[in-house]
Amino acid sequence: MFFLNRYDAAMKLAPLLEKYKNEEGVILAVPRGGVPIGYYLAMHFDFPLDLLMTKKIGHPANEEFAIGAVGLEDSVVDKFYNVPDYYIEHEINRIRRSLVERYKKFMGDREPVNIKNKIVIVIDDGIATGKTILATLKLLRSQHPKKLVVAVPVASEEAANLIKKEVDDFVCLHIPEPFGGVGRFYNDFSETTDEEVIALLNELNSRNRAA
Repeated sequence: MFFLNRYDAAMKLAPLLEKYKNEEGVILAVPRGGVPIGYYLAMHFDFPLDLLMTKKIGHPANEEFAIGAVGLEDSVVDKFYNVPDYYIEHEINRIRRSLVERYKKFMGDREPVNIKNKIVIVIDDGIATGKTILATLKLLRSQHPKKLVVAVPVASEEAANLIKKEVDDFVCLHIPEPFGGVGRFYNDFSETTDEEVIALLNELNSRNRAA
């Protein structure tokens, strides 16, 4: 399966998410590539759209190996790996400063959406390894959503199998094997810029205020 662009991917995902249409839902889009898809779905379902501002904490011996995740206000760390507390504290503070700066750039003075007891739908334009999102899902689960959903147009088989174990619902249109990267499944996979993210969020926010 191939997608013309992120709009096409969103419209193909929408029918698979119709079961949540009458629920109290929130869409959390992974910046930047997930934001256009999240925007179209938020418009379609009349759900609020927020940014999933999280980042994994890498192991000191291997940055790609996630030992936890940091959000704007919370963090989770797997103590099993016996990483020194000073390293964890330093990484949490460093990552959070960066996340807060990015969130303010994209969202201005708006407060993050409260996800407690809501259907939380995490959106991205595709998932290759799933390492970062796996750590992020543990962080989201600690905020007690009613249901945790990941919805993506395409994912690797490895990532799909891992994510399915951590969510209440995994919605994915295409799980190819071999995978070879997210971009190869889009005709137009042009980079989403910060300016485009800000424009989409501002437009959606303006519509919500006018409603």
